[in-house]
Formats: sequence, C-alpha cells, structure tokens
Amino acid sequence: MELTAPLLRATGLDRRYRLPRTSLRGPRRYREALRGVDLDVSPGDGGIGIVGESGSGKSTLVRLLLAVDRPDAGTVSYRDRDLAAASAGELRAFRRDVQVVLQDPFASLDPRMRVGDIVAEPLVCLDVPGDHRARVHELLAAVGLERAAVDRYPHQFSGGQRQRIAIARALAPDPRVLVGDEPLSALDVAVRVQVMDLLGGLAADLGLALVLVSHDIGAVARLCRRVVVLHEGRVVERGETEQVLSAPQDPYTQRLLAAVPRLPA
Repeated sequence: MELTAPLLRATGLDRRYRLPRTSLRGPRRYREALRGVDLDVSPGDGGIGIVGESGSGKSTLVRLLLAVDRPDAGTVSYRDRDLAAASAGELRAFRRDVQVVLQDPFASLDPRMRVGDIVAEPLVCLDVPGDHRARVHELLAAVGLERAAVDRYPHQFSGGQRQRIAIARALAPDPRVLVGDEPLSALDVAVRVQVMDLLGGLAADLGLALVLVSHDIGAVARLCRRVVVLHEGRVVERGETEQVLSAPQDPYTQRLLAAVPRLPA
C-alpha cells in the first residue's frame, strides 16, 4: 500500500508532570509521562493502534496529538505546521480536521442537550457552513440511528447507541483524522463488535486516518494496519500489526500479549 505524506506528525515528544511535594525543603519531583515519542499519521495507511497498559502514556499522547496540551519538548505538526506556533484560524481548521471519540459516551455527551444539538455542536462552534439540520440527519443515518433520535436525550439510548451519537458528532465537521481514545472499553462485548465494525467501515468509506488508543488487542488487530507499543512513556516496539502481534520482539510486548485472555481450544 502506497502511503501519502503524513497529515499529523509527532516528533521527539517529552511530557512530564509535577508531583505533590512530600517535603517543603525537598526538590520538586516530576513524573515522566512521555519520552522521545515519534508518530506519523497518514491518510490511507489502514489505521494506527497505540497500545500499552495503564500509565504507559497513551492518554498523554492523545492530548498532545489533539493540541489540548503542549509537550515539554518535541513538536506536533499538522500539514507540516507546528501546532504550538499555529494561529487561532489555523487551530480552528485543525479542529475541523482532527476529531476524537472518547471512552465513555455517557460522560462525553451533555445530558441536557438533545441529540440533534449534540451532533450539530461542532458545526456551530467551528463555523462549518451548510445546512446543519440536513447534515445531522445524514450523520445519524450513517451511524445507524433513526431520524427521530434528534429530539431525544442521551439517557434515552443504550451505551452502544450513545457511542454512535458520539461518533456522529466527531464526523460532523468532515474530519481527515479520527482519534479513538478507548472508544470500545465502556461497551459490552456484543455491542463492542458492532461499534468496531462501524468505525472500520466509516474510516474506509470516508478515507479517514484512524488513530485507535486501546487496551483491546483484538480491536487493534481488526482495525489497524500499524501498531505502536508504549511502555513507561517510551515506544518500545512499532511495525505492521500482524507482524508485531504474531512475533513480538520486545520483552514488554511479549508480556503484554501473553496477558491477553484466551479461550481453550
């Protein structure tokens, strides 16, 4: 598969956080969340998965990729433009092009808003032109929800349906990159497969560059052609998903895969 130039690129990312003081006279302590992380996200590359245990730096990396936090060192660039130096207009265009689906749809959807307003919110906030009502109906159909959903509230839907609403909202401004931050972990197994298939189908149909952060190795294997393994803030292994999962080279990746539950033959 021939890849185009990266849309979103992270180079040499470092991020550390201050820890609470344990002594008034002691030195300030820090926790290194990311150390020297590189990542390229290209359209048509079949998706990239980011895996690792809790505390490995996955969520910190997502925050940096979405430009809601800044690295202590390194750069995040979109279309070769450093986001740290981007103007307000450039950041607005970036937020149209790079959208996210979060882990818990019940927490990420405003319970006081009707579904139609939730899906239309990025269209309004990002000044996207066009018929917003028609766009909302188009998106609800794309994620498998009926038109009548526009007048209902999030609590009136199941967990899987709420995640479909969140996906519709993320797709509203017609992004080029879709980031999924554990978008399947709050769902039960049967619904997880349905939403997984929905994400994969939409990414293929719309030509989205998909970044999937997940504990679910099976989901990464199904949706992503490439995988990056994070451990204690560092990339310890990367490559084609099939190759990494079938013949992991780093001891941490081997332990991570060995911990995946398997049914007996």
